[in-house]
Amino acid sequence: MVRPRSGGVHPGHVFVLPRVRVEDAGTAPEVTVVVMRRAAGLMAGHPAANLITSKGEAATQSVFHLHVHVVPRQEGDGLPLPWTPQHTARPGAA
Repeated sequence: MVRPRSGGVHPGHVFVLPRVRVEDAGTAPEVTVVVMRRAAGLMAGHPAANLITSKGEAATQSVFHLHVHVVPRQEGDGLPLPWTPQHTARPGAA
C-alpha cells in the first residue's frame, strides 16, 4: 500500500501494488488476485469506497504497471468519476 505523493483525490486514497512488475490486471491473474485481496481488506475498513484499476489506454490506463486505487467515499463528497452521472455523456457514447 502506498499513499499518492499528491495526497490523492480524496482523504484516505491509497494505491495497492504488487511486489513484482505486472503491466496490468490481465497480464498475470495470479498476481492480480493477491493485489485485489489486499485492496478488499483495505476497503473493509470503510463504509463506502471505490476500487479502481484500468487495462489499456482506451480504459484510461496511464501508468503501465498494475496498481489498484482504493478511494474512501462518503455521501455528497463531490468527487466525480468518469462513469458517474456528474459527467455529461459524450456524443456517440453507448
